[in-house]
Amino acid sequence: MTKIGIILGSTRPNRNGEQVAKWVYDVASRRGDAEYELVDLRDYPLPHLDEPMSAAWGPNYQHDHTKQWSEKIASFDGFVIVTPEYNHSTSGVLKNAIDYLYREWNDKAVGFVSYGGVGGARAAEHLRLIAGELQMADVRQQVTISLRTEFENFSVFKPGQYTENDLTVLLDQVTAWSNALAPLRAAASAA
Repeated sequence: MTKIGIILGSTRPNRNGEQVAKWVYDVASRRGDAEYELVDLRDYPLPHLDEPMSAAWGPNYQHDHTKQWSEKIASFDGFVIVTPEYNHSTSGVLKNAIDYLYREWNDKAVGFVSYGGVGGARAAEHLRLIAGELQMADVRQQVTISLRTEFENFSVFKPGQYTENDLTVLLDQVTAWSNALAPLRAAASAA
């Protein structure tokens, strides 16, 4: 069965992203089209990129934390990335985690669920540029969550029905593209 990782891209204390990521996972888990897993970056405490070689040159990792992260990401066929917007971009911890790897991201679909003052739209746009470099297929649908309208007192997540409808479309697209890219992943692993 297709495996989709839901990556929680914030490690801050009192992060709003945990509520959002758990909601994404709950909605996704009610579906029967894929196996979904929540991946919390707190469980993968990666220091600032400390591998001596670029992952783009081949997975010759020196550190156990990189090997564990590589194994986790390689196990998925596609991703939903839940990202905050910090200073018109994504979080540093998420960018760092992405930069650790290369081939593990290739030929996989990705969708973005973003949150922030303007729904996190700018963070997702930056991630789309990064996804292109990693040879990922980013889906068109995006879920943007405003801190003003979908968080009570900016801290308690209360998504509207329209947000769940957007998430359903995003999950449909990520699953379809993950399945469509399966032949490319198979050819790469056979090489």
